[in-house]
Amino acid sequence: MPATAPRTDDDRWQAVLDRDPAADGTFFYAVRTTGIYCRPVCSARRPNRANVEFFPTPILAERHGYRPCRKCRPREAVSTIPDAVLAICRTIDAADTPPSLNDLARTVGLSPGYLHRLFRRSLGMTPREYADAARAERFREHLQRREPVTRALHSAGYQSASSVYESAGETLGMTPATYRDGGRGERLHATVVQCTLGWVAVAATQRGLCLVELTDDPDAAQQFVAARFPHATIEPNDDEFRQCVTQLIACLDGLDDGQQLPLDLQGTVFQRRVWTLLCKIPPGETITYTELARRLGKPNAARAVASACAANQLAVVVPCHRVVRTDGDLSGYRWGVERKRNLLDRESPENE
Repeated sequence: MPATAPRTDDDRWQAVLDRDPAADGTFFYAVRTTGIYCRPVCSARRPNRANVEFFPTPILAERHGYRPCRKCRPREAVSTIPDAVLAICRTIDAADTPPSLNDLARTVGLSPGYLHRLFRRSLGMTPREYADAARAERFREHLQRREPVTRALHSAGYQSASSVYESAGETLGMTPATYRDGGRGERLHATVVQCTLGWVAVAATQRGLCLVELTDDPDAAQQFVAARFPHATIEPNDDEFRQCVTQLIACLDGLDDGQQLPLDLQGTVFQRRVWTLLCKIPPGETITYTELARRLGKPNAARAVASACAANQLAVVVPCHRVVRTDGDLSGYRWGVERKRNLLDRESPENE
């Protein structure tokens, strides 16, 4: 199991597109039109993004009525997970509110500390992170049924609205009300173009770029905007947007620093602080998650910084590829570690 599972649905979808072996066993994707769920490495034809939902375990996928794929056999991905961990997953899935670690430990007769370590070693996340993911999934489901936001958050198990709105930028990519309405009310310009890094899905509001997604698949690029903003109004592209796209491609190709591009950073206050600081890291330099947290005045928030980097939806423009682990390892990158390596090699002073 990898040390850290993909943290956002966009990360998970990219892992599916890449058939990333590092993601195998950390989550499962289900296809509404077929009623089947798979491992991210499944060799089956990739589905339409709009028809996909994600689950942390096969148990949760099957509770929602999905059948395991006969080709990739998703149950086998968790065959080595201890029974105690699977029992805790079932307990969390069935609970209206996340149980405490002490209560979970008593359920399986283990000490809280040992259970915490065993769970994280087995699934790549803590019991709390698993509970948060399951609760966020329930929240998305209620919103997709067009329930009022207040009812949806209480039905999902949230105790207050403030925590939901604080994390909405990461878990939903927009406010809960906008997510419920599929981006209704948003007015966008959007296009798909090609650059040296692959195909790029680009979207912009009147405030600036809100989506820059990289992929090797032009069909997938076409689906990014539709999946995120299914009810947004896509307006005809004007000269201002086309000029912005031209400058964006120069940035993606390493010919422009992108500092003049207008940005619409859609996220929590903390995420926007991380992204704004990232934009100040010049090409050719890298920074660790720990140092980035220290510069933000939150030296113990390295994991939160990593989460904010994972939630970034403006590839290269917000240069999260310049953040590395303390040991120099490249760590993850939602658009592929190989792209991250290529970007850093391209920006290296040795290549000037």
